[in-house]
Amino acid sequence: MKVVVERTGGLVILAESFGHSVFKDSFKRIFRDGEQSLGLSFNGTLEINCSKDIKVQGIIGPCTSLEKKGPSVADTVIGQGNTTAWKMCGLDKSTCLTVFFDISPNERSNPPGTSNPQLYLQFLTNYQNPEGQMRLRVTTITRRWVDSVSNSEELVEGFDQETAAVVMARLTSLKLEMEEGFDATKWLDRSLIRLCSRFGDYRKDDPTSFNLNPCFSLFPQFMFNLRRSQFVQVFNNSPDETAYFRMLLNRENILNSVVMIQPSLISYSFNSLPVPAMLDVVSISADRILLLDSYFGVVIFHGMTIAQWRNMGYQNLPEHQAFAQLLQTPHDDAQMIIRDRFPVPRLVVCDQHGSQVSNFVSASSHETSPPPLQNYK
Repeated sequence: MKVVVERTGGLVILAESFGHSVFKDSFKRIFRDGEQSLGLSFNGTLEINCSKDIKVQGIIGPCTSLEKKGPSVADTVIGQGNTTAWKMCGLDKSTCLTVFFDISPNERSNPPGTSNPQLYLQFLTNYQNPEGQMRLRVTTITRRWVDSVSNSEELVEGFDQETAAVVMARLTSLKLEMEEGFDATKWLDRSLIRLCSRFGDYRKDDPTSFNLNPCFSLFPQFMFNLRRSQFVQVFNNSPDETAYFRMLLNRENILNSVVMIQPSLISYSFNSLPVPAMLDVVSISADRILLLDSYFGVVIFHGMTIAQWRNMGYQNLPEHQAFAQLLQTPHDDAQMIIRDRFPVPRLVVCDQHGSQVSNFVSASSHETSPPPLQNYK
């Protein structure tokens, strides 16, 4: 069913029953207008034109090939390939496809920029908007060729860590589905090692000397969390759940996809404004409230002292308005997350040592802190 949903532009919701709030709220969201609208569009096509030295390998995402051949089609295929045009039966304002390109073999023997110093990519997106009107959006991008040997600094400065992490996650999910016996953990480790050996600064046989440019500093952390995510570790998930997770990963924008890979954790306390916290159980404190967003679920976690004060009704006393505000702020932020997301995530409110605390601990175990970079061998 995953292929049917993706290639026809369908929407999918995972819920315990048709009466569950996740299904009901998500279903209502489809028909809302205004700011809460999904911005659904239909009957879309995507066509890519590029310079003669660039070839299109394929696309990962909710589309299907239109089998349009041409000189820009690469020999190697990734996802929906062997074409430069794709059909998107349904798309919304957060739809994000991953396009893979390759450099033409004829150009690899020539130094970059000898014949054409610029490369060009053009994306033509044609679709029917909710009002029934046809729209054509043309996006043209030009970039200058960079010699990675003599001018690697410019290449490094253009590296987008979040986008790279999402591309790796989508490519890993595809390989797990298409390649029998594929070892995702080993492949991710080797990819990270190649990146670090190419762009890291270090002295041979001295692991403590390793240093990575700030433009790459978060990438190892993303790879560590990807290795232990539901996209790679399918144990304890049903095939339906795994397919659901990967479908949303393949279609959501970069911001949402990064949250799927590495959940965000916000800390609320009396002494400071809400601040990001380390995704680890060490962030748990008796006098703190934590808001965990894993995209598929939102968890509000009350520390033991906070839960005791709440149960005693301190928030209802006039002299404890600050405590009442502290309790309410995470709920307001959680509702903002839920209001802007589709499918609607499951909301869990739990207390330290409470019955539902496993929802929080499962996403912030004591093993989430990545090892030092020099431990990747």
